[in-house]
Amino acid sequence: MSHDHDHGHVRGPGDHRGRLAIAFAITATILLAEVVGALITGSLALLVDAAHMVTDAGGLALALFAAHLSLRPATSRRTWGYRRAEVLAALGQSAVLLAVGVYVLVEAVQRLWSPPDIASTELLVFGVIGLVGNVASLLVLASRRSASFNLRAAFLEVANDALGSVAVIVAAIVIATTGWQQADAVAALLIGILILPRAVRLLWETASVLLESTPPGLDLDAVRVHLLEVDHVREVHDVHASLIATGLPVLSAHVVVENECFRDGHAGHILDQLQECVATHFAIAVEHSTFQLEPASHPEHEHPSHA
Repeated sequence: MSHDHDHGHVRGPGDHRGRLAIAFAITATILLAEVVGALITGSLALLVDAAHMVTDAGGLALALFAAHLSLRPATSRRTWGYRRAEVLAALGQSAVLLAVGVYVLVEAVQRLWSPPDIASTELLVFGVIGLVGNVASLLVLASRRSASFNLRAAFLEVANDALGSVAVIVAAIVIATTGWQQADAVAALLIGILILPRAVRLLWETASVLLESTPPGLDLDAVRVHLLEVDHVREVHDVHASLIATGLPVLSAHVVVENECFRDGHAGHILDQLQECVATHFAIAVEHSTFQLEPASHPEHEHPSHA
């Protein structure tokens, strides 16, 4: 059956490499400062924040590389290009963040019982340096943080770093004013608590994409209802939807139509209506929806193992 829409076109993602490059440069600079600060002060909170910055710098570098790959065109071998690269990068970042969060909690609990002496003045200086740098990175990423999994992961990591820097500053002030050395370990615990929920959520969301789960917010029952409202459609089955990458949902379905539609040439018009339906009601681009039209007399139009 001929159809006029071009199904081979893949919409490219936005180019966010400039923002990621700036954030990476700032993060790498803060990392060097915090490593020096941790060595000078002996602070676990600053050391953990520096370790977190290592993962962030690596994650941003990976995100930058993935953003570059995702702009490469589709080929006959990779029909979606490298759009999934950003999902894989975000998955790796979230997994590393999760590991860092667990390490922070374990080490901080140990230091609560035997805290080392912390140089509070130096700790405060490096905490302020870290906060200023993190705020600068947040300003760079904030306006486009929802544009892709990559940018969202990068934004969350920098946000965690900023909160970590605040915790370091508070710990430095507490130690300087009260002499309570455990404040450093408490700050490290807070950093770990901030890291874990966000890491788990991003890990779950990116894993869902790789498992080809139904895109968030897309109700397949509602999709069926709308498709059944199209004239001459008698049944809809084998409905599948997944997310290739950020902003790229795809949908396919088998649609049973009246036998006469194949004889009078009306089937092509029905196909147009089906694609227009999902584009209008569910924001799935025409070129990313695929429908298999079946006559009502088809003897096996619905397999029992399919939805």
